Amino acid sequence: MYKHMLISRFFEETIEKIYMEGKSPAFNMANGPIPGEMHLSNGQEPCAVGVCAHLTAEDIVTHTHRPHHVAIAKGVDLKAMAAEIFGKKTGLSGGRGGHMHIFDPKVNFSCSGIIGQSIGPAAGAALSRVMQKKPGVAVAYLGEGAANQGAFHEGLNLAGVWKLPVVFIIEDNSWGISVSKRASTAVERNSDRAVAYGMPGEFIEGNDPIKIFEVVGKAIQRARDGGGPTLIEIETSRLAGHFMGDGEAYRPAGEKEALQKIDPIPLMQQRLAKEYGFSDADDAAIKAEARAIVDEAIQFARDSEYPAPEEAMEKVFV
Repeated sequence: MYKHMLISRFFEETIEKIYMEGKSPAFNMANGPIPGEMHLSNGQEPCAVGVCAHLTAEDIVTHTHRPHHVAIAKGVDLKAMAAEIFGKKTGLSGGRGGHMHIFDPKVNFSCSGIIGQSIGPAAGAALSRVMQKKPGVAVAYLGEGAANQGAFHEGLNLAGVWKLPVVFIIEDNSWGISVSKRASTAVERNSDRAVAYGMPGEFIEGNDPIKIFEVVGKAIQRARDGGGPTLIEIETSRLAGHFMGDGEAYRPAGEKEALQKIDPIPLMQQRLAKEYGFSDADDAAIKAEARAIVDEAIQFARDSEYPAPEEAMEKVFV
C-alpha cells in the first residue's frame, strides 16, 4: 500500500512539472507536451490503496476526473497510462482519451470527466455479474459533490433494490471545485444517506489507509457473499487545487499549510517505522523502486510517437 502511494505521488509530481512546460510566462492550458486540464490526486492516495488492496483484476472500478491514484492501485499499466496522458499512440486508448478518460479493460478500470457518472456503470457492472453468475464486485468512486447529483440517488436506489455487489466510495476532500461541502450539502455526512437506500453507511475519518483497508474489506466481503451494497465516505484531503492552474483563492487562509502537516505519505512512513520496524534503509529502497517505475513510464511516454493525423477518424462510431 505504501509503495502504491509513493508511485502515485511521484507520478503526479513528475506530471505536474511536465505539464507546466511551455505554459509560462502566460498560463495557457493548450500549450506544452500535456495540453488540456490536469487534476491531481495528491493527498487522496489512502482512498486508493485501502480499497484496491482487496480487489483483483476481475473486479470492476469506475472513477472520476481525478483518477491517477486509484488507476495505479488497481494495476493499470503505468507506461500506457503515461502515454495516454501525453496523447501518444502507445497510450491506453491511443492517445484519444487523455487523463480524464483512462480505460484499461485488462484490470477493469475506467473513469469519466462527468460528475457522478461512475455510479451507474458500476451498478450496471455489478448487475451483469449477478445475471451472468460471474465472480467479481464493482466499486464506484465519486467526490462529495457528486452525491448531490441525480445519478447518485438513482444508482444507489437500484443497487439497494437489487442487492447488488457494489461498493460506493465517496472521497470527501471538502471541495466540489471551489464550492465547500458546507455550502452545497444539507447533511454533514453523505454516509448517513445510505439508510434511505437500504444499505450500510460508513464514515472513515482521518485519511488513514489502515482504517480504510479494514472498513472497506468488510464491505467488499459482504458484497462477495451476496450481502448487497455499501456506501462509504472517506475523509481525505486535496493538497493541490481543483486543476493545475487553479489559483485557489476560495480556500480559507492557512488551510493549505494545515493540510501539508497531515500529508498521508510521511504519516504512513512514520507509522510503518513505529509499528512495523520499517527502517530508513527500507524507506529509501522502496522510494527508489517507486521512482524508478515512474521514471521508466514517463520516459516511455516521452519517447512514444504521436498518432498520425489521418488516424483521427479511426475508432469513431458514426
